[in-house]
Amino acid sequence: MADQEVATDGERRDYPTKWYRSSLFNITILGLCNFSAPGIWGAMNSLGAGGSQSPNLVNAGNSLTFCLMVVSCYFSSVLVRYIGIKGALIFGTLGYAPYAADKALYCNNQFGTEWFIYLGSALCGISAGVFWTAEAAIAIAYPEPWNKGKALGYWLTYSRFGQILGGAINLGLNADRDEAGQVSHTVYLVFIALQCIGPFVAFFLNSPSKVQRKDGKKVNLAILQNPWAEIKATTKLFFTKRFLLILLWIGQSVFAEAVYFTYLALWFTVRARALGSFLSGIVAVIIGNLLGTWLDRASVSLRTRSRSAFWVIAVLQGAWWIWATILVTEFRSSQPTYDWTSPGFGRAFPVFIFLTTGFQMNYLFLYFIIGNLADDESDVVRYAALLRGTESAWQAISYGITSVTLFAEVGAVYWNFALWAAAIWPAWLVLREFGNNGETSIEQSGNEKIGSPVDSVTNVTPQGDKIIVGGYR
Repeated sequence: MADQEVATDGERRDYPTKWYRSSLFNITILGLCNFSAPGIWGAMNSLGAGGSQSPNLVNAGNSLTFCLMVVSCYFSSVLVRYIGIKGALIFGTLGYAPYAADKALYCNNQFGTEWFIYLGSALCGISAGVFWTAEAAIAIAYPEPWNKGKALGYWLTYSRFGQILGGAINLGLNADRDEAGQVSHTVYLVFIALQCIGPFVAFFLNSPSKVQRKDGKKVNLAILQNPWAEIKATTKLFFTKRFLLILLWIGQSVFAEAVYFTYLALWFTVRARALGSFLSGIVAVIIGNLLGTWLDRASVSLRTRSRSAFWVIAVLQGAWWIWATILVTEFRSSQPTYDWTSPGFGRAFPVFIFLTTGFQMNYLFLYFIIGNLADDESDVVRYAALLRGTESAWQAISYGITSVTLFAEVGAVYWNFALWAAAIWPAWLVLREFGNNGETSIEQSGNEKIGSPVDSVTNVTPQGDKIIVGGYR
């Protein structure tokens, strides 16, 4: 995320920063927390429904997790008021290790104890909603305006590192297993250790007031209202026209996770699942960072960047859902189990890679959208809470229905396909406003151009410094 010393609009980008106070350092810490907590959680899911032979139980547990996350996300901004954004991040990391370590997935895999699945899922859900809100707000607010897209791609890379690591470990331990079934229980011991370090890593995050940015602007993510006023403000924000219009787009984006992980668990051998986890993580990292770089291209108007990214993602998603729909309809009757040596593997396997990549692209693009909707620093936290809570609600539904065999095999793919189709027009009504105020590229105009009120908002400090809260230039 290299910076120029002075932008073409005359804004300084070379204010001195200490490396341990810089936005890059803080996004790196955030990424490491993401790797240790949801990244490793994703690694377990990337083994194919948590490595379980049957995805039904694990999907039911995941549904419970996301149901509780809806609640914890909703009240996260209240918690931020009392313990700050850094405290919320630390708190949020605490519940992930029990998901694996409190005899949840590990004991079920090793001893068949099912009730621990639900205990671990509940503990994870209570803390994870707070973590998701805190990390989203930090990722949006900490980076300089010209680095937001690259910072988002860099941060989300760490989540995929968890999936890559999970696939690599699983592949190494199970490379000779060309049949369906559970993964080796030794894998969980590694995951437990990695998830336990999350809270300690979070301590190294700088509080917003201590962050030093290259543009010299301060970061402020404090919540000052009383709890009841904060709850009302968050609720009011949810019912705004712009947020309601993107609900379906959020849904089609995150609904897919349960669908493609269940697809992997149902139709592939253990070592093929490991290969899928490993390769899809690498591809998703590459494509996600390329998208982030594109969204930061100041030489291209915000209008062009936002519209082109939206339509590329929408069209690709449609193609992949058509492919997946054809395959699962066929698999429903043929009930195959594909190994990498099986005939037809090259036809069935790539769609998992593409759907995982699409999830990464959608995820990053959601932050781009939300970052351009916030009106002030408090709204960054509230929008982050609403985004993550909405994601959790959709994922609770997706993991819940994929715990039913019919939906696991075909129904969830059909639902996601329909969601994609229904989401395009409402989301477009919001996206088409980005940069739609006669904005020209910075290089062409030589003047600072900022998007419409939908795109970004500026605050002015008593000293006259201008702060770009969420928007892109």
